[in-house]
Amino acid sequence: MTQPQRRAASVDGDSLMAEERRQHILAMLQAEGRVIVGDLSQHFGVSQITIRKDLDSLQERGLLQRSHGGALPPSSSALFDPSLQEKQEQRAAEKQRIAAAAVKLVTDGSCVMLDSGTTTAAIAQGLRRFSSLTVITNGINIAAELGNTNFEIILTGGSLRRNSFSMVGPIAEDVLKEMHADILFLGVDAFDVESGLFTPNLLEARVNRAMIAAARRVVAVCDSTKFSRRSLSRIAPISALHHVITDRELPETAAESIRALNVELTLV
Repeated sequence: MTQPQRRAASVDGDSLMAEERRQHILAMLQAEGRVIVGDLSQHFGVSQITIRKDLDSLQERGLLQRSHGGALPPSSSALFDPSLQEKQEQRAAEKQRIAAAAVKLVTDGSCVMLDSGTTTAAIAQGLRRFSSLTVITNGINIAAELGNTNFEIILTGGSLRRNSFSMVGPIAEDVLKEMHADILFLGVDAFDVESGLFTPNLLEARVNRAMIAAARRVVAVCDSTKFSRRSLSRIAPISALHHVITDRELPETAAESIRALNVELTLV
């Protein structure tokens, strides 16, 4: 490798490391509500000048708001990340109907994968009628719901996101690479027919992508308020889905677009 090539490779590597660090900064901001330059410097083992450059870059992209000594979330819906408790109070009737339709796709003895969330928690409740299942999940709430059944429960492990009771990070992703499920029920925070599936958390998106890769059949489960919206981090394009289950308030234009992509659609 020539000297210019080595220099170019070094620059590309540094850029990649910086972007990965910035994604982790955003995840910490979402979890804590504020980040401090000094704390970030110690956490990542880089200088405070480097952290300030990271924060400035993220602010230029509209992903955070600089404050004295650190940064705060922006006044933007792209990073809006309600807690699991807050989500439980939203569209409860629709979630129950979606869950009932989802459970009909499951057969006894199969391997079911569930991400964390309130719609998937409703599905977990419905799964209790089966006698034998293997359930793979990154959701502490899902494991707790099914903990007193005879099912084999596999938790991915990883770092806990307290806001959603989900496990994220490299450990969860690595475990999922060794897994295979018959069906994945994936809850999403935003569903844009043109751009794909979204979540406000970057680390959650990475785990969701690993789940999609590990499943033979992928079913998105979300109520109609999630459509025609985008969030911070894209999980996957619509082409990654086999089936969508949502409620009957879904606009007809969105329904037509989903069917045009040869994705099965169930309205409940």
